[in-house]
Amino acid sequence: MVGQLHYFITALPSLGALGTAPPIGLAELLEHLSEVPRARRLVETIVLLDDLEQREAFLAGELKQVEPAVLSIEQAKGEAPLPDFLAPAREEQESFTIELDRLWANYFRFVHQTGLREGSDFLRRWVGFEVAFRNALAVARARKLGLEEAGYVVVPELGDTDFDFSTAIGEWETAKTPLAGLQVIIRTRWEWCDRNDAWFQFVADELLVYAFRIMLLSQWRRTSGEEKSVQSSE
Repeated sequence: MVGQLHYFITALPSLGALGTAPPIGLAELLEHLSEVPRARRLVETIVLLDDLEQREAFLAGELKQVEPAVLSIEQAKGEAPLPDFLAPAREEQESFTIELDRLWANYFRFVHQTGLREGSDFLRRWVGFEVAFRNALAVARARKLGLEEAGYVVVPELGDTDFDFSTAIGEWETAKTPLAGLQVIIRTRWEWCDRNDAWFQFVADELLVYAFRIMLLSQWRRTSGEEKSVQSSE
């Protein structure tokens, strides 16, 4: 597998710094990996996060169009059922918030189990970081609104408690606009990737790091485009 992946990894275009245009799209990346199905399945696991975040933003009216790489357009717009491993049980659909929390819980459990099953150190570490970061943001948001913090924490057992998010949370809370706050979140994820992408040498986890960076570049580009649109309409 290592020798096979060497070609697919070295054939990928180089990535620029955060804020630059992604040199390849997520769907194009998956197509590039069509001849290495195991690596593609692993990459789909992490790319699915971007599809779900687009779905969430679309249903909340924050995005006017979606460009999913794993889900169908209909699934990303909430017009078709999600895969069974993501869909909340019917009796759990008490409200949009609870449904959304259940979806993310199912997603991170799926990624964690995939990491264990496939021996992916990156997926396991990433879930620990991502769950801890999201819960730190949820707690800060609930505290600011005077809400019960525990009700907004998702799968805390999967979060890595060693991370200190105080600086990122402070920047996010003092951001002048919601888009600026979102960029703080993206930048924090990018910086984590900087600290965690030097472990791999032509193995599947290196493709996961690459995919994660493409995802962040795409998300930054979307927020920048929305910000320009808002500014031009003022």
